[in-house]
Amino acid sequence: MEPKSPSKLKLSIKGFTQYKQLLKTSIIILVVVLLLVGVYFAFSPGKGGSVVKGSYFVVVVDCGSTGTRVNVYEWMVGGVSRMHFPLLLHSYPDNISKSSLRKNSCQYHCMQTEPGLDKFVGNSSGVRASLEPLLIWAEQVVPHERQGDTPIFVLGTAGLRRLAFENARRVLEDVEALVKEHMFLYRKSWIRVLSGKEEAHYGWVALNYKMGSFKNYSRSPTLGLIDLGGSSLQVVMEIDDAREDINLVTSKIGSMEHKILAYSLPAFGFNEAFDRSVVMLSQAQWSGENTGNTLEVRHPCLGSDFVQNITCSGCLGLNTTDQKKMWSQIWKAEVPTLYLVGDPNWERCKELARTAAIISSSLDWSRPAIHTNCKGSSSYGGSDIINLTAVTHPSMRFHALSGFFVVHNTLNLSPRANLTKIWEEGQHLCSRSWVNLSSISRNQNYARQYCFQVPYMASLIEDALCLGDKEIVFGPGDVSWTLGAALIEGEQLLLRATKAQTSSSTLKNIAMSSPVVLFVLLLCLLFIIYHFQIKLPMPSMKAAAAGVSLPSYTHPKRRPN
Repeated sequence: MEPKSPSKLKLSIKGFTQYKQLLKTSIIILVVVLLLVGVYFAFSPGKGGSVVKGSYFVVVVDCGSTGTRVNVYEWMVGGVSRMHFPLLLHSYPDNISKSSLRKNSCQYHCMQTEPGLDKFVGNSSGVRASLEPLLIWAEQVVPHERQGDTPIFVLGTAGLRRLAFENARRVLEDVEALVKEHMFLYRKSWIRVLSGKEEAHYGWVALNYKMGSFKNYSRSPTLGLIDLGGSSLQVVMEIDDAREDINLVTSKIGSMEHKILAYSLPAFGFNEAFDRSVVMLSQAQWSGENTGNTLEVRHPCLGSDFVQNITCSGCLGLNTTDQKKMWSQIWKAEVPTLYLVGDPNWERCKELARTAAIISSSLDWSRPAIHTNCKGSSSYGGSDIINLTAVTHPSMRFHALSGFFVVHNTLNLSPRANLTKIWEEGQHLCSRSWVNLSSISRNQNYARQYCFQVPYMASLIEDALCLGDKEIVFGPGDVSWTLGAALIEGEQLLLRATKAQTSSSTLKNIAMSSPVVLFVLLLCLLFIIYHFQIKLPMPSMKAAAAGVSLPSYTHPKRRPN
């Protein structure tokens, strides 16, 4: 093989030298760029703790007993340094949200359709008419490009809980069929009926998140919750001791673990309690001597101009035997029509509301055993609900939400008004304006029952829950259990989305989240440069020296033959 000519060797050495110089220049430029990026993220405030840029949305639909409501929550994952749970950026609807779905019955921010979905068993068109406007409104809030990865949870509460299992399943199937038609991310398990304990737990999480109780990294006291709806009452508080209780829930929020007692009491919502009061009056006022085609039930909490044809098939609070006995007596007397008639009397109204609050089913409802519950131990059922003085910390503060807030807000009292003031204002309002109660609300049914709701609310707090001597704050009005559901149910989905985004831009995120790793990378690059400078094979130094010629090559002489 022929050796390379001197001219070819010169070109090879020159090319190698240019390549080496270009490589070194490129590495130096890369090092400088990475160094500048590292310094920027290391010393730029607020940048190091955030891994994910942008927000996430969660849609929660509340299928309640009185109506169906929708909320949209916008979150930032890791948006604040050292926070271990998502940061709420915005909740919708807000003060500026405009829609025909803002019903007059909503006393705080909500988009609502009426009645509740439990009224549409086997009526898919009714489910669609109630739910679809809410989904369309939510689509207007969530950006179109984000809807495909925005989870939607459709969760039923007391209205659907009281349905037979098969009936509730049919309603949920109609809901799922409608949700499929929209772009939101959903799973079958996200469309379900909540247990009462879940609803209570979510409400407690929402309240304490909203009020900032979870921001403290020390073990600071959380807030107790009493939340009154149309069909049920939720009561939740944190406890110190790990007692055995079927209502005990372990809730991990961020890095803290909380043990709470979460009660959900069916039939203690405003609507159910009022129905129960009608049954009690029917028992007390009706006798076999009644004749004619009608039965009048005179209600002391309604105005004198109130007359309504009603049925009591949905009334709760009495055992099945008592209900069957009462109605069999009515039908035997051939009384086909039942009229509810207003017969206003504040003192009798107070006693009736108190009786409904402590579940007394005595025929002599005018003399119930008041105040006896608060001397006993904690229990639920029979003639009392829960004696919270037996389980709560003496300094615990409770917030009264939903129905409590709505009724209290109408009285125009301070959020910290005591029960004495509530009783006084309720008597003042109802004693002078039974006829004009319609002016307190555009919802006529709510206005007509207001003078029952005031004493019922006060009796629940004082006589049933035994919280008369506790600090109670009414509100805030915009706290709903749906916020807690969005935080707990949606958190894992948001974290998975965060991990997916992180894996698609690993180097960028490592650089942004860990300056130490960045500087280790720089050291490695510097070592590579050093390695190239020392270890690269070099051509003969003599070839590079001035005045030294390259070795000559001659062909070997042929030996003569």
